[in-house]
Amino acid sequence: MEANTGGTGRLPAAFLTPGSSSFIDFLGRHSPELIPGRRGLPEGMTIEAPHGTTIVSAVFDGGVVIAGDRRATMGNVIAQRDIEKVFPADEYSAVGIAGTAGLAVEMVRLFQLELEHYEKIEGTVLSLEGKANRLTTMIRGNLGMAMQGLAVVPMFAGYDLDLGRGRIFTYDVTGGRSEERGFAATGSGSVFARGSMKKLYRDDLTAQQASTLVVQALYDAADDDSATGGPDLARKIFPIVSLITDEGFRRLSEPEVSEIAHSITDQRLEHPNGPQAPLL
Repeated sequence: MEANTGGTGRLPAAFLTPGSSSFIDFLGRHSPELIPGRRGLPEGMTIEAPHGTTIVSAVFDGGVVIAGDRRATMGNVIAQRDIEKVFPADEYSAVGIAGTAGLAVEMVRLFQLELEHYEKIEGTVLSLEGKANRLTTMIRGNLGMAMQGLAVVPMFAGYDLDLGRGRIFTYDVTGGRSEERGFAATGSGSVFARGSMKKLYRDDLTAQQASTLVVQALYDAADDDSATGGPDLARKIFPIVSLITDEGFRRLSEPEVSEIAHSITDQRLEHPNGPQAPLL
């Protein structure tokens, strides 16, 4: 979409026409080819692309934590060891990506722009429920690419200012949305991560305990899923862990996550299977 109309310095009429507060709708009307899901592959063509894997999240007393491992795979090959999979969506929410890495990152950037555009047009912040619905629409728009093997399955978490608590939403490739209670996991290692959190999660966790919980879950996922990367102490590559509270989004610093990872690894030397929950 060209913004320069013959050197007059005036914006095209598309930018001056009243319409929806959705940037995705605007883009779909005037430059649909820029939307990731609209770019089809040649018929019968398959490609090998890096995939992000496991994302986990847990609600704690006062907010929500979301974390992701750092490994991207391409078939049976490790494509990248330090990929970032958790991004702030806005001040009070975050997105963790699983699936085709390139498309997922592009979708997150478009989602960030969508929320910023809404806030500027409407003069107010979209509700957390509204943000989750906007992401549903974007995932559904990528269904054509997903059917060709380029799926994007994000996790959305945030602090609900109206309800005063953290919330977690998961999606399928069609855009189907589910609100999770307490904790959630998505990606190739999600079965193992969810099993780990299921035994350790409590309703009264502190932010520190919840951060430890999600790193424990990623460690367990990496223990059984080759596509998930656990804490890499030798290379100093640790999971990305982010907290969202009524004070906003905060990504834990590398020293903070390193301390958690080293503590877990030291304990695993004595108990390789990790902490054990009581039978009753």
